[in-house]
Amino acid sequence: MEGKELAAGSTGDEGSRDALGKPLGPTPSQSRFQVDLVAEGPRKSCGDIGAAGKGGEEAKGRFRVNFVDPSAGGESPGEPGGGSSEGGNVQNGGDTVMSEGSLHSGGHHHYYYDTHTNTYYLRTFGHNTMDAVPRIDHYRHTAADLGEKLLRPSLAELHDELDKEPFEDGYANGEEGTPAGDAAAAYTPDSKGVVKFGWIKGVLVRCMLNIWGVMLFIRLSWIVGQAGIGLSVLVIGMATVVTTITGLSTSAIATNGFVRGGGAYYLISRSLGPEFGGAIGLIFAFANAVAVAMYVVGFAETVVELLKENGTLMIDEMNDIRIIGAVTVVILLGISIAGMEWEAKAQIVLLVILILAIGDFVIGTFIPLESKKPKGFFGYNADIFMENFGPDFRQEETFFSVFAIFFPAATGILAGANISGDLADPQSAIPKGTLLAILITTMVYVGIAVSVGSCVVRDATGNVNDTIVTELANCTTAACKLNYDFSSCQPQGGSECHYGLMNNFQVMSMVSGFAPLISAGIFSATLSSALASLVSAPKIFQALCKDSIYPGFQMFAKGYGKNNEPLRGYILTFLIALGFILIAELNVIAPIISNFFLASYALINFSVFHASLAKSPGWRPAFKYYNMWISLLGAILCCIVMFVINWWAALLTYVIVLGLYIYVTYKKPDVNWGSSTQALTYLNALQHSIRLAGVEDHVKNFRPQCLIMTGAPNSRPALLHLVHAFTKNVGLMICGHVHMGPRRQAMKELSTDLAKYQRWLIKNKMKAFYAPVHAEDLRDGGQYLMQAAGLGRMRPNTLVVGFKKNWRQGDMRDVETYINLFHDAFDVQYGVVVIRLKEGLDISHLQGQDLLSSQEKSPCAKDVIVKVDYSKKSETDTSIAFAPSSSERTPASRKDSKSSSSPLNVADQRLLDASSQFQKKQGKSNIDVWWLFDDGGLTLLIPYLITTKKKWKDCKIRVFIGGKINRIDHDRRAMATLLSKFRIDFSDIMVLGDINTKPKKENIAAFEEMIEPFRLHEDDKEQEVADKMKEDEPWRITDNELELYKTKVLACFGMLHHLKLPSASVVVVITMRIVIPVSLT
Repeated sequence: MEGKELAAGSTGDEGSRDALGKPLGPTPSQSRFQVDLVAEGPRKSCGDIGAAGKGGEEAKGRFRVNFVDPSAGGESPGEPGGGSSEGGNVQNGGDTVMSEGSLHSGGHHHYYYDTHTNTYYLRTFGHNTMDAVPRIDHYRHTAADLGEKLLRPSLAELHDELDKEPFEDGYANGEEGTPAGDAAAAYTPDSKGVVKFGWIKGVLVRCMLNIWGVMLFIRLSWIVGQAGIGLSVLVIGMATVVTTITGLSTSAIATNGFVRGGGAYYLISRSLGPEFGGAIGLIFAFANAVAVAMYVVGFAETVVELLKENGTLMIDEMNDIRIIGAVTVVILLGISIAGMEWEAKAQIVLLVILILAIGDFVIGTFIPLESKKPKGFFGYNADIFMENFGPDFRQEETFFSVFAIFFPAATGILAGANISGDLADPQSAIPKGTLLAILITTMVYVGIAVSVGSCVVRDATGNVNDTIVTELANCTTAACKLNYDFSSCQPQGGSECHYGLMNNFQVMSMVSGFAPLISAGIFSATLSSALASLVSAPKIFQALCKDSIYPGFQMFAKGYGKNNEPLRGYILTFLIALGFILIAELNVIAPIISNFFLASYALINFSVFHASLAKSPGWRPAFKYYNMWISLLGAILCCIVMFVINWWAALLTYVIVLGLYIYVTYKKPDVNWGSSTQALTYLNALQHSIRLAGVEDHVKNFRPQCLIMTGAPNSRPALLHLVHAFTKNVGLMICGHVHMGPRRQAMKELSTDLAKYQRWLIKNKMKAFYAPVHAEDLRDGGQYLMQAAGLGRMRPNTLVVGFKKNWRQGDMRDVETYINLFHDAFDVQYGVVVIRLKEGLDISHLQGQDLLSSQEKSPCAKDVIVKVDYSKKSETDTSIAFAPSSSERTPASRKDSKSSSSPLNVADQRLLDASSQFQKKQGKSNIDVWWLFDDGGLTLLIPYLITTKKKWKDCKIRVFIGGKINRIDHDRRAMATLLSKFRIDFSDIMVLGDINTKPKKENIAAFEEMIEPFRLHEDDKEQEVADKMKEDEPWRITDNELELYKTKVLACFGMLHHLKLPSASVVVVITMRIVIPVSLT
């Protein structure tokens, strides 16, 4: 089965030839392989061609497949030296077997494969054929470090090969390349020096360091004091629920295909499309950049506190924070620029310090020193646990305000995903590292919350003299039971205390066995988070810039070195962080940053829900532990938490995301990532189409759904724009294009044109579809389109064609085909609209396009004729025919086709000007509607729909009807009443009382002269000759037919004097009488 999941490859270089004339490089039969017979006899060097030849009699169907390295040159595949290889090659019975990894490791120019032991790189197990065995390289969409990107041969290419001469000795005669073989990409990535991380070093360590922030050492004890142990565990659990759901969603997306660099931006953009991805990518990169400043300021504040305690401030607190912060961020920048390997080593060191600090605290909880009891630390005690289990909110704090303070500590789960491009196996590393980091950090948070709540009381004076000597009757606190009276610290006590869970942010330092180690832990937590953010922001921004979502940032896409390091992004992140460090007003921007992170989490969760809802066959994550409804719940929870943290910051985040979304949508970046948005759009369209198919048509919902015989859409722009004026946002519009000629060539053109012209329609904002077909002639193609175009109820009901301008000079068979299209349209109950411009419609000869045949260019038939009159802009030409024309050029005009560089003559310039007429605002003009015969209302509906469009809104509708001279007023009132019932606005109604006037003699003479070349004149010929001529040329007019329809035809000629009058109308719409035999109506 021919699949669609093929990746484009670059054309391989043609191989040179040896002395025998055989190609050493890719050949049609083998592409980049060379097949030689391998002897089963003595094990000789696989490079010894002569030995292989001598053992040919003993061969048992085995072949040696010689892989030719496209990057090498000058060495023959059969050279004796080719048999040896570096690590990764295994000698097997004289044949060198190459592992997959060694293929891309570089080194030798030619590699050999044994078809019995390694068929991975073979086409059909050693036989010379273009059929390809399943291989990952056939399914790559973009170049990757994992291997080459190849095209397997399509059936069309195989058919083309069958048309060539047979192979001789495994080589195609006179050919040196095949489409599939030449498509093999010579992409051999140089992995030397590239640093790739595993799941522990790349994801687990980073996520743990980012989640374990300053909150762990400074704020967690205060949260326990406010909310109590029970609600603190609930706060941690709620935050964990949000992060765990997001982690599951991240794992699902990360395991649904190859993950490149860009972290959250890459995951969201490839799932929801560039609109959401571009919006989130920009604010997420900015949030990480500002987060660097936040963490560095947290570090600087701790250092300044230590300096203050020792009385060694440099200037003052604020300026010291700025100085220390600026120096710190410069050092972090240096570590980042030094390379990911150095940054990873720094993270490991910081993690070790952090773990030691946590261990220091845990050990300290078991060592309740007497000196620490006045400060509220008594060791593990059941009474303290029970007292601290319930909440005691003070200073207007609530459960949600405490949750808002804690939740930023739970962020950081995307620290590993943010460097996805630097992971050896992102699909495996991101799920394992992220989820395990959430589990470990949550357990540590809960453990420390319970521990500190079981050891330290809420309030303490720090005064050793507050011990109780005698039992106090009114003292019931846990401290009293432990012989300490801290009642003066209670809210009703009136004095302010500085120790205990509620009053001292340094409780963990006080509890720990070695306090400086806690300070080192605080330094480690802040610096590791700052370092992770400093690395994440440039990586995300670089991925965003590479996709050209925001063209102005293209310069930041450039990478340097083996790891493609975004040095420019590092500098930009450094400047943003330094700016906010110097401002030092982070309390206002901190909620916005938290909301930016939460917006990313919400969209990651929504991406999983959206992809599952779209039911795309491409959505099949290897990670199965997710649920679309849980992901939706996670997205909703993230949005709720945004408002809990700060409502105005949440609203601001929504506004920024919406603004960026609208900007990217407006810009329409030229990318196609197979997003779930596309999948859901398809699913909705499919479901609505099926639902619509079950609803019967109703006259109130009738709308013109047009099949336009345009040929190439850009060859008749006037035809296209005029029809688009009354179908845009109202009805269906399909551009039909009939390809004629050899079938196989036409099939290739169909595939190419379908993509090319549909893009052209979209680029020119045409809400239309392009439908090419292949047929023997125009009539067959038109029938195919009328019968098969559309889907369900969304099928054309109106055929639109251009007027065949050269019908008198052209081949009458073409004219017969053109007229028969009208009959075919009526047979399938289509309305027919024929459009005519005096200058013509077809401008393909002015565009340097390949000209279409006269049959293909002449579109089809008519029920309504639209005449576009340019007489007000050009020289007056009263020879106006019935309908605006689809300018069929004469044979002479085809010969005179000009290249785009040659100057245009007057006629071509008028044609070009006329072709763009309907793209302009029409101004205050008239649309004349000649409603001479009742056609069901299409003649009136089209002008009405045209006037509803912005470019035509100033145009007025004038209605012309036939009548009798003695009842003109009555006919006008009757039509006005009818139009009012139709709710059609009109400016005037003209009644033609003399419409049935007998034509003038000159008109009759002109008619007879016009039809003379087409008459049969059977009375002047023998019966047998006349019958034969009628059979061969059925378009000939017999005397009987002329007499039968002469009256009706002459009546039409009687109207010519009305139609020839000069008109200031931009469009004239006419309902024409169809002069055909009754049996064909």
